[in-house]
Amino acid sequence: MEHVSNYLTPEIKLSCYQDKFFKSEIVFDQHMLVWFISGETRIVQAEATHLFGSGDIFLIPRNKPATIINFPKDGLPHKTVVMLLTTDVLRKYYQQFSVTTNITAVPKIRSFRNHPLLESCLVSLIPYFEMKDRFPPQLASLKLTEAISILRTIDPEVDSVLANFDDPHKVDLIGFMEKNYMFNMPMEKFGYLTGRSLSTFKRDFKKAFNTTPQKWLTQKRLELAHYQIAEQKLKPLDACYETGFENLSHFSFAFKKHFGYAPTSIASQKHHWHTDLRLTRG
Repeated sequence: MEHVSNYLTPEIKLSCYQDKFFKSEIVFDQHMLVWFISGETRIVQAEATHLFGSGDIFLIPRNKPATIINFPKDGLPHKTVVMLLTTDVLRKYYQQFSVTTNITAVPKIRSFRNHPLLESCLVSLIPYFEMKDRFPPQLASLKLTEAISILRTIDPEVDSVLANFDDPHKVDLIGFMEKNYMFNMPMEKFGYLTGRSLSTFKRDFKKAFNTTPQKWLTQKRLELAHYQIAEQKLKPLDACYETGFENLSHFSFAFKKHFGYAPTSIASQKHHWHTDLRLTRG
């Protein structure tokens, strides 16, 4: 996989994927503001699946599990400008304001397609990626401040996301796991996002589900994949990547072991079922 990241600063980069696609399950530790130059991204979250392409600008909130699938498109690589709106940067920014916000329990991706103010801010960074000289830190600070100020101007509710510096609170374990089991994260991250240490997470999980997290996660992901292939007509490869499996061979092996047949056989099975049903009705 050919991936190049050109950093102006640790918070500002130009990211480029040249290969067919790149997939990752991820929980961002910081908010990310992304402007698409070319290519396409599918972001799968518990509540919805988002598709972004050239010209799109969106904000991905921190501590939100997601499956990210990046594609080239129209012969062009997957290319984006990314700003990390870190907790340190945001704390410093919000010190000058007295902000009262309604904290959003489950922040969602916020989309700002082709917004002229945001686009001009992010487009203005492009020439700097060609410079050989070091990008001035004070200019980076100004650019980050400009982006945050524009976000607050065009989205009055964005403070509920950006000005929330709390770590995840202890949440209902069953509800959280039922919504987020398709994301392939370390157990430590599941624990953190539910407000628990790893040992407390495992203990509470055993009490809630009467099994280990890994066994439960594998079964839930396989059941979801079966539904996606059989009912939603997804290709096995797409179902594999959208349900938290790392590669197709591992997914196919686990699927056949659990259900007794390969994921590729579902389409032909459904055809036989429909044929048998017509014959019975006839």
